[in-house]
Amino acid sequence: MDVGAIVQALLLGVVEGLTEFIPVSSTGHQIIVADLIGFAGERAAAFNIIIQLGAILAVIWEYRARIAGVVRDLPRSASAQRFTANLLLAFLPAAALGVLFSDWITERLFNPPMVAVALVAGGVAILWAERRVHRVDVDDIDAMDWKHALKIGCAQCLALVPGTSRSGATIIGGLLFGLSRRAAAEFSFFLAMPTMVGAAVYSGYRYREQFLAADLPVFAAGFLTSFVFAMIAVRALLGFVAGHSYAVFAWYRIAFGVLILLTWQLALIDWSEAPG
Repeated sequence: MDVGAIVQALLLGVVEGLTEFIPVSSTGHQIIVADLIGFAGERAAAFNIIIQLGAILAVIWEYRARIAGVVRDLPRSASAQRFTANLLLAFLPAAALGVLFSDWITERLFNPPMVAVALVAGGVAILWAERRVHRVDVDDIDAMDWKHALKIGCAQCLALVPGTSRSGATIIGGLLFGLSRRAAAEFSFFLAMPTMVGAAVYSGYRYREQFLAADLPVFAAGFLTSFVFAMIAVRALLGFVAGHSYAVFAWYRIAFGVLILLTWQLALIDWSEAPG
């Protein structure tokens, strides 16, 4: 067993789990950490699919009762049908653009300096959004209509740029479009399910030759770690959003992004540009 690879897997699993559902960009953090520890290439891409599945499974487990209820009531409940339609509508814009431009994005944007720029820009955007007057039109995700869903789906397209943050784009987009803090966070969690599962299926097919039996211990370590820490992050965020703004995440993004840019410009760290 490659102990070094296991340690890398545990570290990246922690990073994925903690950052996937808070507005700081899990992909951006994965690119930066993977670059620092020299974990790159197609094998790393396959590993990232596994730990993202671990994170999304945590949300599915957290909302298992709600998901089961929607599936059970779908044939006869207008509320369940509207909720499902809203998720599918919000999922489509980023899915379509992701299929069309994923190779271009990976080749040109998956490097630490670009991630740092996106982190800073996203942090500034969050501060701007938080300083606006927040008018709540939708207090619960069951009250959303198709226009809310489509707007949030379009906002999610911004997350195709690594460092932007899928959860950040959808949560802040939800706030701008009239959702309450809890409704915006919960819809972001639910939207992550088809988005991340779809991305995993698409990427899994592309990198199918990289899934080797010899890597099972490494993949298992990353998967389990990601699941556990994603569960912690989801529960903590739901408790946090009730009475706090997202400004703390914005300032973290800005500080972290500036640190990456400074180390790059001053040649303190030799940031490579290998896709993460």
